[in-house]
Amino acid sequence: MDIAIVTLADRPDLEPWLRTTPGAWPEFMLHDTTGSLYYNVVEQYHAEHVLFAYDRDHPEQAVAKAFTVPFNWTADALPAGGWDRVIQKAGVDRAQGVAPNLVSALEISINPDRRGAGLSALMLGAMRDNVRRLGFDTLVAPVRPNGKPDHPDVPMTDYAFRTRDDGLPVDPWLRVHVRAGGVIDSVCPYSMTIAGTLAEWRAWTGLPFDATGRVRVPGALVPVHCDVDHDHAVYIEPNVWIRHRT
Repeated sequence: MDIAIVTLADRPDLEPWLRTTPGAWPEFMLHDTTGSLYYNVVEQYHAEHVLFAYDRDHPEQAVAKAFTVPFNWTADALPAGGWDRVIQKAGVDRAQGVAPNLVSALEISINPDRRGAGLSALMLGAMRDNVRRLGFDTLVAPVRPNGKPDHPDVPMTDYAFRTRDDGLPVDPWLRVHVRAGGVIDSVCPYSMTIAGTLAEWRAWTGLPFDATGRVRVPGALVPVHCDVDHDHAVYIEPNVWIRHRT
């Protein structure tokens, strides 16, 4: 593959590919309402923060994409609210005219037929380069460890810091970040919150959701909390903050 990477600002004609990566995430992940505060206005406000990768032989179609968001954060500790919090903070900062001093990664997604070819690491490198080009010296990322669904009952505070004999993280996606120079900072315990009625969760997962308690859902990093009496279930996903100097 001869891959080129551009921003949405460079190639606005690639806009139709913003929301076309089928199978990139479990269905329930598409129902975090906070995400709409970013993705519904990304073309207007964050075109320089959207990256597309395409094969030079087929420049009309994207094979991968990445999203970042600038925000202002002055506290020493990164926000415990992770992914949701940086999207909220970016929107409030923009409305109040507060200049950002930090950039957070939000997503890297690869077309299913191009996975396993090293595009994730390539997009991460391009994301860091783009953040530097935009004048920021640090990229932070509330990382969703892709091996964690196999260990839903293990606390993230344990899983995130498990290492192999070579000292690199056990988790494959955390390992990509660390190999790229990222440093694991902390766990954000409520990075993403997804709530719905039991009927909605049944539609999203195909599971019965007919008993109060913890429900293991394929693709979820931790169990979903189901409450039959009150007709709702809530998923609170922890992520792992990683810092990259650009």
